[in-house]
Amino acid sequence: MGAQDTLAILDAISAGGASVRFVGGCVRDAILGRPVSDIDLATDAEPARVIELLGARKIRTVPTGIDHGTITAIPEERPFEITTLRQDVETDGRRAAVTFTRDWSVDAARRDFTMNALSADPDGTVYDYVGGLSDLRSGSVRFIGDAAARIAEDHLRILRFFRFHATYATTVPDAEALQACREASGYVEKLSGERVWQEMARILVVDEPMQVFALMEDTRILRVLFPVTRSTSRLQALAALESMLNVAPEPVRRLTALIQPDRKEASQIAARLRLSRADTSRLDNLNASRGESRAGMPALALRRALYKLGVDFFRDLILLDWADQIARDPSTAGGNIQDWKDTWDAAHDWVPPHFPLSGEDVIAAGVREGPDVGDILEDVEEWWIDQAFRPDRDGCLERLRLMLRRR
Repeated sequence: MGAQDTLAILDAISAGGASVRFVGGCVRDAILGRPVSDIDLATDAEPARVIELLGARKIRTVPTGIDHGTITAIPEERPFEITTLRQDVETDGRRAAVTFTRDWSVDAARRDFTMNALSADPDGTVYDYVGGLSDLRSGSVRFIGDAAARIAEDHLRILRFFRFHATYATTVPDAEALQACREASGYVEKLSGERVWQEMARILVVDEPMQVFALMEDTRILRVLFPVTRSTSRLQALAALESMLNVAPEPVRRLTALIQPDRKEASQIAARLRLSRADTSRLDNLNASRGESRAGMPALALRRALYKLGVDFFRDLILLDWADQIARDPSTAGGNIQDWKDTWDAAHDWVPPHFPLSGEDVIAAGVREGPDVGDILEDVEEWWIDQAFRPDRDGCLERLRLMLRRR
């Protein structure tokens, strides 16, 4: 994955006499034998020097966070974040003033978790200044030093703790970390929506969300983030259904399973998290449409719903309504599983037909341009749906002519 680009950036920085290492998730995942996705780099060269070295190799750069030492390199295939080693001068829980350093151990000591302070040379040598390697291998997520002090430096570390625990932990959560998160839970409300959603979206899609969200409920984090009705059991039911049906997890669908607000509350949550327009609309519509699907739906009713609401949207509703039923009565495992499965399979396999008429056909039949065209077209389409989408173009035109004769 972008090996040529990676080598080009490493060579460009090293050629200038600077040291450069892999940091972050790529190091953790490589050690654990997991697939590596994002590649982040750190260097002891200051940002201006990094830009100069990359520019000499015709590699474009963008100063995405230059005040904090981060630039983004954009070679041929994919972007890379490159951050200069730094130490905190002042922190207020949301942002930090930093100064640059050439000391890798100083940079490691300012990070949040021991396993997040690991770095690796291009030759694979791993550097561990705070005991992160043993914690990573034992599945223990621990703050570097005093947990409360690290959270006071950056309140987002509360959410990052739960994300790291959900992703890497194989042991019980660190007691000191949990207590520090509980005591600082009120600070989550002051974080920017973008930063909160960036973390929450990643927590929502973990393989087994029940445990981590139960912890977040216990530490009061969820009630601060979502002061509405919540159900971790419904979220767990949805995750189980996704796994059974081989459906990729998606954060807005899972958020909808976790909470059940009214439309006003859903709008407030979307605004708080600074969701995109598309995600805001989707959250609102999924909440407003809960209960539209049911196990063993008659074929025409199912196809009507799929056609009207959209195939992908209605499939999400089936998953959510099925999860609702499981959460309400776990002993039934979702009621008639085969009926739900039949509904899902029918929805999954259905390809929506194309309505064979357009507004031009209505005008050609003698209707003047205006609102009547859309109303008449909609009436013909409703008839076509009621006929189980069977009439072809000629049949729909005949229905149009009949309707116009009756007007």
